[in-house]
Amino acid sequence: MHEPMRHAVVVLAVALGVALAFSVHLINQSALDEFSGAVRQVNGQPDFELRAQRDGFDEALLERVAAHPQVALASPVVELSTQALAADGQPVALRVIGLDALVAAPLTPALMPRPRAGEDRLALVDPTAIYLNPAAAQKLGERAPLRLRHGAQQVLLTPRGQVLVDGPPLAVMDIAGAQAGFGWLGRLSRIDVRLVPGADRTRVLQELALPPALRAAAPDESAQRISNLSRAYRVNLSVLSLVALFTGAFLVFSILSLSIARRTPQLALLGVLGLGARERLVLVLAESALLGLAGSLLGLALGTALAQLALRLLAGDLGGAYFPGVQPRLQFGIGAAALYGALGLAVAVAGGWLPARQAQRLAPARVLKGLGERDSGGRHAWAGPALLALGAGLSLLPPWGDIPLAAYLAVACLLLGGIACVPAGVGLLLGGIAPTRRPLWLLAVERARHLRRSATIAVAGVVASLALAVALTVMVASFRDAVDRWLEQVLPADLYARSATTLSVVDAVFIEPALLDAVARLPGVARVEGQRTVGVQLDPRRPDVLVLARPLGAPEQRLPMLGGLLPAPAGQVAVYASEPLAQLYGLRAGQTLELPLPDGRRVPTFVRGVWRDYARQHGALAIDTPDWQRLTGDRRVNDLALWLAPGADAAAVQAAIRTLAGPQTPLEFSAPGEIRALSLRIFDRSFAVTYWLQAVAIAIGLAGIAASFSAQVLARRREFGLLAHLGLTRGQVLAVVAGEGAVWSAAGVALGLLLGIAVAAVLVHVVNPQSFHWTMELLLPAGRLAALCGAMFAAGTLTAWWAGRAAASRSAVLAVKDDW
Repeated sequence: MHEPMRHAVVVLAVALGVALAFSVHLINQSALDEFSGAVRQVNGQPDFELRAQRDGFDEALLERVAAHPQVALASPVVELSTQALAADGQPVALRVIGLDALVAAPLTPALMPRPRAGEDRLALVDPTAIYLNPAAAQKLGERAPLRLRHGAQQVLLTPRGQVLVDGPPLAVMDIAGAQAGFGWLGRLSRIDVRLVPGADRTRVLQELALPPALRAAAPDESAQRISNLSRAYRVNLSVLSLVALFTGAFLVFSILSLSIARRTPQLALLGVLGLGARERLVLVLAESALLGLAGSLLGLALGTALAQLALRLLAGDLGGAYFPGVQPRLQFGIGAAALYGALGLAVAVAGGWLPARQAQRLAPARVLKGLGERDSGGRHAWAGPALLALGAGLSLLPPWGDIPLAAYLAVACLLLGGIACVPAGVGLLLGGIAPTRRPLWLLAVERARHLRRSATIAVAGVVASLALAVALTVMVASFRDAVDRWLEQVLPADLYARSATTLSVVDAVFIEPALLDAVARLPGVARVEGQRTVGVQLDPRRPDVLVLARPLGAPEQRLPMLGGLLPAPAGQVAVYASEPLAQLYGLRAGQTLELPLPDGRRVPTFVRGVWRDYARQHGALAIDTPDWQRLTGDRRVNDLALWLAPGADAAAVQAAIRTLAGPQTPLEFSAPGEIRALSLRIFDRSFAVTYWLQAVAIAIGLAGIAASFSAQVLARRREFGLLAHLGLTRGQVLAVVAGEGAVWSAAGVALGLLLGIAVAAVLVHVVNPQSFHWTMELLLPAGRLAALCGAMFAAGTLTAWWAGRAAASRSAVLAVKDDW
């Protein structure tokens, strides 16, 4: 351990990789735990909940459930999401829970209202009273009256106290007030049920003979749904965060190769004095383990600090927006810390394995005679092609548990196989270079051609870091281009307006049919279309599927269809499944889908085709507006698309619509260009972490290049000293070293580019569809790839030249004395 600077670089590389991976884990786990805890507080601890679709069910069922002899408690609940208007008039998303305070206390104690001091004891059952959790009180204040939106109406309520529930803004009120104020008279959202001790849940449900639209749900079902929804994003982010650790392994390899090159005479001497080959192997691996342990401990501390900072600044949102409104606290786990620490240690040991084997295989007598080591570039030549073939095979396997584990292993095999093919690849690429009469260039090319093992050490970091950078660049560019082109297709109107800023409030915040008709008659409006958005549940284990009811007179023009459309049979309602919906539920054109309606009924529909959708990962179903209104009688809309008359002033049209809507129906207007720009900004934010990971991979790769070339220079001091004695000037020796660096860097860049494109193909065509259930075309951004390759080539060449300055020093000349 007498090379503190180089060993510090190894420790820093391992620490950086562990810190990134561990911080991402802590952020995601803290956000998920906080969200799950808030759900448990709201849902309490009943044995089960009786739930239906979004419109709820008849409250007459409560009497039957409560009267069952095996039911100890039955608590009715009304749940809804709406918007409350803050003091400045800005809407704030608010979840409202109506409950019977006289029954709910044993089941949901966290939801029990706590009236302020001095309030009447009957305030608990006052239908105009409302109780806010800390997040809601912070955003809305506790002034009276508090205005909550319900369509074009406003419900005025008086804050009378608080509820001690964490998480996003939430309010509790008396169930009768919630039913009367928000159009839920005679209906319930759920019934929380606690059975008597020893009761058989299955038997109780059979005896209750529930209607088909009702089901018994576990209290933590919604938390598990969010966990399942965000799992693919969290796993992909975690895998991407391991990029720094992967490239760090090559830095460990390069630094320890440099260390072995410097210490080869000492190791040879120790070998002559009795230190066996196995002891030399253990010595180098122990050195790797010590460096890895130090890096892991430092990385865990740094990762914890990064996670704490990210939770404070980003509230646990790394771009996926799966936990809105959650302000998580850091959840540090000893088990996870031990796992990521062990991962850093394993990476360091893996990076030190080949240098350790090099120390084990050296021939002490040959080294002490100054004959150097035989190049072993031809050993195990089969490993590279075998790993590439294995990676190709793994990429064809389906996901396991909705996680593309085989695809991740395929990427790892492709990367390792590509790096193992470096010697053969360098020989193949350099074999096509014609002989030259220029002695310095000839010397550089021939040495690079014949010393394959040296080439592997020198360019492994280039290949690994460039391949990962190219793969991430191609993946992000492909997805961004696909989203950009998709937005151009789905935004045909001149102006868009929406009443609900989040999907959770679409049932309480909407546009009345009369306003839609009035907008259509405004001067300057050539055409207006409304869209109704409703969530329905096809599978309790998955999030709601969004039904988009909009005019679809010519579906092939209104939707970005994938494939052709099938004619709908007479008498059947036609629907159009989004690509994620089709993949998640196994749908295809021509199938019949039992569509659950908000009131619990199910109607058979015919899937005419599948359309591309990058906005709704959990799936969406498009249906023509007249069909939806005929099935449900629901004529409300949430969004407006407006086509303006030629010469119409968009600002004037907006002002006229706001006047018609009045203050009770605030609308948010956007032009297609604004929506597109905002969507792409959100996209860039979601993938911002990949840009940082690319930078880290490239930085670690360049550090590996510097270490590799330094190792080569140190191992060849006698060679360069001999060249100096033969008459080469310092500049000519530097030219030889820089020439070799250019040759190896060019070979590494070519191999890294090809390998990166192969890995990108797996990411785009396998990982992405298996994780997020949508497809896209592979796009190669020539400009960015050329810049990446050019930067890596220049950096490699300059790094070789910088390392080669030691080759032309006086110590290199004097090194020849060892052979006298």
